[in-house]
Amino acid sequence: MHKHVEWDDPGADSVMRHFQQDNSGHSEPGPGDILSARHEGAVVRVKVEAYVDGTSIGDVAAIIAVDNGRRLKSHGKLALGDTVRLPDACRALEPTLGDPDDRDQDG
Repeated sequence: MHKHVEWDDPGADSVMRHFQQDNSGHSEPGPGDILSARHEGAVVRVKVEAYVDGTSIGDVAAIIAVDNGRRLKSHGKLALGDTVRLPDACRALEPTLGDPDDRDQDG
């Protein structure tokens, strides 16, 4: 049984919008693929087990805080290992994680 998740709108980071502009290299997700989405502001990675009618079904493989890149065991009602459904429309490109002042800078 999968856990119902209200995914965040991917907005400008929409994977589907990206591939509308450049379809090269795009294929349907398959078993073992890792997809990303946003949930309550965190990045969620889902390891795909099946793909049916524009929706990936799989387990939560990682939950990452966007502000500092820290890996979380849970976020809200979502936890590592939960089985979820991820519609293509909710898939998101991953943002640059963490505080820009914490990253190495040249110079």
